[in-house]
Amino acid sequence: MSDDENEVMDDWASALAEAGQDGGGEAESGGDQQVSPAGFEQLQAEAGGGPDVNLDVILDVPVTLSMEIGRTRINIRNLLQLNQGSVIELDRLAGEPMDVLVNGTLIAHGEVVVVNEKFGIRLTDVISPAERVKKLK
Repeated sequence: MSDDENEVMDDWASALAEAGQDGGGEAESGGDQQVSPAGFEQLQAEAGGGPDVNLDVILDVPVTLSMEIGRTRINIRNLLQLNQGSVIELDRLAGEPMDVLVNGTLIAHGEVVVVNEKFGIRLTDVISPAERVKKLK
């Protein structure tokens, strides 16, 4: 073993000793250690209790919302030939609704609007939660 590897092993051994374990990973034989499961806030009531979901736990989690006009596949040769003014044909027809994705998962369809000189999207069809779950499988 190299000196660096020995140093890392010594660091682990000292950390384990501080945590009350010897080098073999067994608990020190002097104290009664009680192990209990970690407590997590229950997100949903029992199956028979109804859909009582506590959303407060996740309300501040950031997600990425994106709109997709369309897609296409091209080979690298054609990609390298693109320059200013090039037109790329997409798989969507003009006027067809755009996809609204959250973290890459389709949640709705909508149409482009302009609000205060900025682009926006008006939702025309929202995918039901049951349908979204089916698409994940």
